[in-house]
Amino acid sequence: MDRRDSARRLLLVHAHPDDESIGTGATIARYAAEGARVTLVTCTLGELGEVIPQELAHLAADRDDRLGTYRITELAAACAALGLADHRFLGGPGRWRDSGMMGLRANDDPGSFWRADLTQAAAELALVIREVRPQVLVTYDANGGYGHPDHIQAHRVAREGVRLAAGSADLGAGPWQVAKFYATAVPQSVAAAAGLPYWVPDEQVTTEIDGGAYLAAKTAALRAHATQIVVDGDRFALSDGRWQPISGREFYTLLAGVPGPGTPEHDLFAGLEAR
Repeated sequence: MDRRDSARRLLLVHAHPDDESIGTGATIARYAAEGARVTLVTCTLGELGEVIPQELAHLAADRDDRLGTYRITELAAACAALGLADHRFLGGPGRWRDSGMMGLRANDDPGSFWRADLTQAAAELALVIREVRPQVLVTYDANGGYGHPDHIQAHRVAREGVRLAAGSADLGAGPWQVAKFYATAVPQSVAAAAGLPYWVPDEQVTTEIDGGAYLAAKTAALRAHATQIVVDGDRFALSDGRWQPISGREFYTLLAGVPGPGTPEHDLFAGLEAR
């Protein structure tokens, strides 16, 4: 099957390199393997990430400030591990800079994604939507999952990008309506078992994707983000040192669109006919 002509087309909008692997890696690998056209848009280079390996500490923003460039190569390796061939940076690599965690001075950087003009950033995404013509779009919820400014902004940009892509303004190809708009989710029951401080009530989770057959691909993708993630067998940790299980089960909340049959759904494309 030529994936460019696939009837199933999935677009994911993530804030930083590694977000795609942590929350949606098994989903990406599954749909890519099944022949769907999967496109990833990453909104920043993750320039303000905390570097874990001491031998790469010089890349950090407060030293050489070359982490973003380095993370481009990490992201490329992660995408290869997941079988994802179509990746873009919103507006091009480095168009908007990592904003850092909420409350940091970096939030006020005029070049940060948090300070991006919403219409301008959404217009860039609308170009991709009109080209790729996805039936399904995945991003974060309005709180960005755990309150990160760039995750919140990615949600806003995705919503506005969908609206612009469906309109009549001349943004490239003809208008396109995304049929299902999802947010990644961590159910409260799963968060409690993993010791995670952020979650949504279980009843708000509409969709569970079983990507267990692609756990090896997800693990390899996590390993590729070596500046940000440590992998030890079937678990991983970020710079905070909190270990989490590497899971093939990934969860979503349908924010817009008509759900497919069954609760929860087990397919992001559930209920959709080929378009």
